Amino acid sequence: MLMSSETGTVHRLGIMGGTFDPIHYGHLVTAEGARYELGLEKVIFIPAGRPPHKPGCNITEPWSRYVMTGLAIESNPFFLASAMEVERPGPSYTVDTVSAIQLLYPESELYFITGSDAVLEVLTWKNVLKLLSKCRFISVSRPGYNLDELHTRLDGIPWELKKNIIYMEVPSLAISSTEIRKRVREGRPIKYLLPESVEKYIIKNDLYRQ
Repeated sequence: MLMSSETGTVHRLGIMGGTFDPIHYGHLVTAEGARYELGLEKVIFIPAGRPPHKPGCNITEPWSRYVMTGLAIESNPFFLASAMEVERPGPSYTVDTVSAIQLLYPESELYFITGSDAVLEVLTWKNVLKLLSKCRFISVSRPGYNLDELHTRLDGIPWELKKNIIYMEVPSLAISSTEIRKRVREGRPIKYLLPESVEKYIIKNDLYRQ
């Protein structure tokens, strides 16, 4: 599901991309923090269809990750889920996704939300300069995170594009999708690490056991 442009203009639109394997409270806290701090009217969660940065990894099939994302956000009226990367063939490149959303919402100012660790790798992304010209990046970190390495890594980006990166902090949640998958494999509890609806989906569909 994706917002129709017929529902009215969204002036400030957030984009939350990721593998979401599975989605958890860390993702939700990050998106909600960015929404509040920057006055975003909506945040679209877009599970990656075929992440190009994870070749050969054993990733849960895309539609299951999309369903889990929808379950996780259903109680927040400001959040939406999109299957555009799941439905699109080939690798899921952020620049292609942002370009598609820009066509759908030509009057919207776009904000791509991601963690500071991911921004460290931004120079390796496809057409990064084009990407930074199309949207602003919200680089989210935990309180006390040292941004020195990030600033050094981004030295190669022209200033007029570098200024499109916004830095913000959100409460620290030591939760990761990798840890959740590991706990499921080991038969350990995952309750309170992610929404109950997602936990039930994982159990019902026997995800992450192998």
